[in-house]
Amino acid sequence: MERRPEQAVKDATRLKTALELQRTGVAMMRQTLRRRFPSDSDVEIGHRLSAWLQARPGAEFGDGVGRPVAWPRPSR
Repeated sequence: MERRPEQAVKDATRLKTALELQRTGVAMMRQTLRRRFPSDSDVEIGHRLSAWLQARPGAEFGDGVGRPVAWPRPSR
């Protein structure tokens, strides 16, 4: 399936926006951790941030709605 050039530009713009939002969210969480744990070193904050990214409360199975399923899904 071939995409039109203008659709490719839209897709690239959307991806860039999503990546910028993710980067901003991580920076915001880093600042939150810095305020919550002011005596922690940069390394300790980095560890806390990594732990949060791997197991965010409320999004243990990702951000999608529904029930978790095996991935990749078995073919029928």
